[in-house]
Amino acid sequence: VIILLLAISSLLPQPLLADSGDDVGHLFFIERSKNKNLVQYDIRLAENHRVPDSKPVSVYWILENGRREELNPIERLYAYGIARQERLDENKFKVILAGLKRVEIIVERMNDSFKAIVSINGRESILEKIYIASEEKRTGLPKVRYIDLFGRTRGTDLPTQERIDPR
Repeated sequence: VIILLLAISSLLPQPLLADSGDDVGHLFFIERSKNKNLVQYDIRLAENHRVPDSKPVSVYWILENGRREELNPIERLYAYGIARQERLDENKFKVILAGLKRVEIIVERMNDSFKAIVSINGRESILEKIYIASEEKRTGLPKVRYIDLFGRTRGTDLPTQERIDPR
């Protein structure tokens, strides 16, 4: 899936920020049981490779057909958007997602790139993917059955996974 995501993202047009000299680095994505559309989370980097003070993480859809699309207001406020971004250091900050407020994501520079760090099964891990399994209800609103976090333990680079209750 990651190889497919990288292939798709290389075909996408550059984000609007690229015109101002900014660049992006992929952090992680959300995959859902509903369809093959992905929600991509990227770190924005200024021309000098520093993280901007406001809104360092950008979020957008990568649709099945490879197109990029922005989140709509409801998705941004209640599901996939970023509820809070807080700078902790020059190259480190905390991110809380709107629909997953219990999971604290620390984005920090590691070597020459930025990584999203979370606790997976009690181990500090590099987050690669979040999988959301849901079912459609009669009301038309989805009900989340479970959420899986996938990553690699920091230091050992071993794959790790944890299922969390969405409630």
